[in-house]
Amino acid sequence: MEVRKVFRAGNSLVISLPQEMLRELELTEGSRVAVSVDRQRGEIVLRPFTGADGSGIAGDFAKQVEEFINEYAGVLRELKK
Repeated sequence: MEVRKVFRAGNSLVISLPQEMLRELELTEGSRVAVSVDRQRGEIVLRPFTGADGSGIAGDFAKQVEEFINEYAGVLRELKK
């Protein structure tokens, strides 16, 4: 177990993760993670996001859709009118 401190970054509170843990889980900058709370155990659960969230949408496809929306946000707003 490693103890980490919660700190402020802009308007958010952040907890940094040790490089060793990130390497072990193959997480890099920009990786997506699923965060949940186990209230019974009083724990925050952090897992690499694989797209297996029950929505039926694969993680890679969801990422492609997100990138498309970000790239073409202006055009999509115009089409909405």
